[in-house]
Amino acid sequence: MKKRRILSIACILSLFLMAGCAGNEAGESSQQGNKAATSAENAAEPAGESAGEAAGADSSDAAAGAVSSDTAAGADSSVVFFTSDISAEGLVKIYDTLGWTPTGNAAVKISTGEPPASNYLRPELIGDLVKKVDGTIVECNTAYGGSRSSSAMHRQVAEDHGYTAIADFDLMDEEGEVEWPMTGGTRIDKVIVGSHAENYSDWVILSHFKGHAMAGFGGAIKNVGIGISSPSGKVYIHTAGTKTSGSIWYSDQDAWLEALAEMVSGFSSHVGEEHIIYINVMNRISVDCDCDGHPAEPDIHDIGILASSDPVALDQACVDLIYQAEGNESLVKRMESLHAVHTLEHAEEIGLGSRTYELVNIDG
Repeated sequence: MKKRRILSIACILSLFLMAGCAGNEAGESSQQGNKAATSAENAAEPAGESAGEAAGADSSDAAAGAVSSDTAAGADSSVVFFTSDISAEGLVKIYDTLGWTPTGNAAVKISTGEPPASNYLRPELIGDLVKKVDGTIVECNTAYGGSRSSSAMHRQVAEDHGYTAIADFDLMDEEGEVEWPMTGGTRIDKVIVGSHAENYSDWVILSHFKGHAMAGFGGAIKNVGIGISSPSGKVYIHTAGTKTSGSIWYSDQDAWLEALAEMVSGFSSHVGEEHIIYINVMNRISVDCDCDGHPAEPDIHDIGILASSDPVALDQACVDLIYQAEGNESLVKRMESLHAVHTLEHAEEIGLGSRTYELVNIDG
């Protein structure tokens, strides 16, 4: 386990050396920052090993075609692929590296972004990938008002942001919602999703990684846990399974973060984990989410695109890269103040994925 942890740290350091970014030492972060920069099993260990102690760990090895998690990283660890090429070509390349092909109707889950100036993923970036999987861009209406709380307004936003020009667009809750069972959790016993979710057999969870005012950060887990939930399902998750209507604000922060992880577990169990892949784009990394129409300007330079079949490993890798990034103070403060890493801790506890991973750079 210590060897895997050293490998992850060395991979992250190597990536930032290649990108020309100055990394911050993980040991300079707070106790929670150290926890976020390691796997859950090793969170209590000091984070002071140098890259020299991890001799032989080279994240620049390009992935030669598809590499399965079991083959590349062992049964208790996951592979996360990385490219610094934030372009339509880079996005398709990292998708191809996963070696995954949809077997039926493919949904591409994004955030359409709140007007007028959020940092949503632009259609010129994602269009080639959406077409490659013959995907339908899917979303659900919000539970907090704004320009995407009704289907008519939300469809207008999708059109204004260019999504309807590149693919079919489906508001999954436009004709109602359905409940799927969730077992093995402590906060919820069901997930409440838009009824059209049942029309898709395969899912590309395409997320913009950034900060979030309630979860601390938003990545793959939030894009599913809140994004695929219907408005009442969103309230159900935000309030840790206590209600399905009313305010989304809830006093027990850890409880709702646990519900967030449990929703993704329920979704994955129902759909089948082999039918889902997760891609996070780390550009325009504001402290604010794409649900904020007036986000703060990013303090962190663009980093790259990461992809995995494991949403826990993927989000953990992104968190680790944030801790290594120059200009990370505001986002780290937000994540730590909201105990954001607890989402990943609980996700691993319930078997959704692993916080231990191998970071594989595909930039040849």
